[in-house]
Amino acid sequence: MDRMIHTALNSIKTMNDVRTTSANNLSSVDIPGFRKDLPNDGGSAFVQAMDQATARVFRMETGKAGFSDSPGPLKQTGLKTDISIVSSGYFYVEPTTGGDISLTRRGDFALSPDGFLVNGANEKVLDDNLQPLQLPPFNDIKVSNIGEISIEPFDGPPGQYVSVGRFGLTSAVGETLTKHADSHIRRFDGSVPTPDQKVTIAQGMLEASNVDAVEELVLSLETQRQFEMNIKFIKLAEDIDRGGAELMRLPQN
Repeated sequence: MDRMIHTALNSIKTMNDVRTTSANNLSSVDIPGFRKDLPNDGGSAFVQAMDQATARVFRMETGKAGFSDSPGPLKQTGLKTDISIVSSGYFYVEPTTGGDISLTRRGDFALSPDGFLVNGANEKVLDDNLQPLQLPPFNDIKVSNIGEISIEPFDGPPGQYVSVGRFGLTSAVGETLTKHADSHIRRFDGSVPTPDQKVTIAQGMLEASNVDAVEELVLSLETQRQFEMNIKFIKLAEDIDRGGAELMRLPQN
């Protein structure tokens, strides 16, 4: 009976990871540019005793968890500081925690009090030299589809724009990326691809999360049903074990 219980408990552990991933996706459905988390790849491993394989099998996770790079729906906002990537690719940002440079699709930008361009998570946006973008005071801002930033300065002639920088962009073609412990996207070794400026962007639009809330809710319900089935499986093993013990009990006078 212990083999039945072991199988059920191992299944419950696997489903716990799936539920955690699904819950994180649902909690992030309103974050612009969020990339849907995927469960870890894995395989199976047999426990060996006395140089012999047993019937106990464990699920083994391999590598870091992946994420879906499918594009999210685009929403037109009309805000000059809302920027959306409309091709494959990423912006570069400097995490607020002070960690390594990372990649993001989040484009809800604004100016900090000291003039740095930041996104909705207060991460500094980087230029094509991977330096924080700091803009002087301006009346208006324009961004080309290749990431060039032009402003109409406060102290300049009306209608006259000057170039002040360029978004750092990478298409990340052929790159294998993952989310690290701080939830930021980088290569597996913690580095990021070099800027290639081959990304197309649009001003006044935001890319929403690529999480399908309905799909995640259905997955959550299915996982809950599987959890309940495994609990019943454990209870059944207990009943069978108890019944076997009763059969083996010596008759009482």
